[in-house]
Parts: sequence; structure tokens; C-alpha cells
Amino acid sequence: MANDPQMNLTQMHERLRLELLRRIERGSLSVSLLARQTGFGQSHLSNFLRQRRMLSLEAIDTILASQRLTAADLLPALARSSITPPAEDFGMVPLVSRSVAMFEPVIRPSAVLAMLHVPVQMLASIHPRPSNNRRAWQRFVAVRIPGQDAMAMEPLVQPDATVLIDRHYNSLAVYRPNRPNLYAVRQNSHLALRYVDFTSNRLVLRPQSAAFPVELLEVAPGESPSDLLVGRVALILNEM
Repeated sequence: MANDPQMNLTQMHERLRLELLRRIERGSLSVSLLARQTGFGQSHLSNFLRQRRMLSLEAIDTILASQRLTAADLLPALARSSITPPAEDFGMVPLVSRSVAMFEPVIRPSAVLAMLHVPVQMLASIHPRPSNNRRAWQRFVAVRIPGQDAMAMEPLVQPDATVLIDRHYNSLAVYRPNRPNLYAVRQNSHLALRYVDFTSNRLVLRPQSAAFPVELLEVAPGESPSDLLVGRVALILNEM
């Protein structure tokens, strides 16, 4: 990794730590399981996850092997894209699954389905409003919306549309006056597109189509409304 200018050892530590925390949060990993897989003590691993100690390169290799990861998986997606870079006027946004968009702070190269070329000027003009725990996340991702999930937001969102999500805007503050924000919202393991309000510790999810009901999504203890907002939909590309 010393020859790769995209990631130094400190960044590698942090991206590995975030990936392990993501897996623990999703329930696919625990500190005790990781200890059994690697032979490291639970206190040693806990201190790493809490940013209280660094790991040696040998320890990093052991953890990567136990989780079937490579160092390349910790790189930002754009750093390892094999796609020919676009013209300078365009930036590249990773197209990922809805699960990756909801749960992965840093997009691994192996999670990228394709790259969406978006004008740099447009990306630069989008204003963020992230919560503190969202600032370290890779900002822009794109996802496809299958027909069944698009129906509630028709005609604004058509079947198989691609939407650009700004994961650094998970605030309920209005982005433009007199115009409601459209959000990608996490409903358990499902991603939905909805207009959102908040009342009585519940998110109120409003569809575009009158044929679909308004839904209430309760904010669990220890969570905030912003935790359930994957991000603001900044661009909708409907197929012609």
C-alpha cells in the first residue's frame, strides 16, 4: 500500500474500523466472534474499535483475512475504478445497491455496480447539512429504483430510475423554500423514497401518489431521525 497515494496507514486503520463497526451494527459480526476468528483478545479489539489503540500491519492482515477483505476493499471507490476517467467537467458517482447506500460509510470497489458521470459544477453547487456521525461518510452515491418501489412516487420517479443521493444531507431542514425535500429513507433493511416530516418521535413518510398511504416510522431508542435518513435525493434520472 506504500505505493498507492490514495490511502496511508492512518486512513487504512480508520476505514477498517468503520467497516468492522458497520458489520457489528448490522449484526453480522461481534467483538467476541472477531476475537475467535483472529485469536486477538476482546479488549485489544475493543480498544481499536474505540480508537484507543493502533494495530500492527500483521494484525490488519489477520483481520482482513478473517473478514474476507482485501486492502483494495478499503480504498474509496473512485481511487480504484477501472473505468476511463471522464472529461474534467464531470465527476464520477458510484452506482451501488440500496443496502450499500444505507449501511456502508465508505464504498468499497467491489460494491460498485457502475459509475455515474455527473457534471462537477452541479455536484459543487449542492449544499450539505450532515449530522456529526455522517461527516466521515463518502458523500454521493447513486441507486436504481425498481418499478415496485417507484410506484409510490410516480410520476416524479419512474420505474428503473436512477437517483443521486447526497448522504451529507440527512437533516429535515428545507433545502429550497416552498419545496419539500425528497429523501431516501431506511425502513429496517429497505430503502424507500418519500417526502418526510417528523412528529411525536415518528417520521411521517408521504408518497407522491394518492394511491399509496402515508406511513409512520418510529425512531428507536438511541436513534435520531437523521439516522433513518439515508440522504436527500439531489437528482432523478428517469429512463426514456
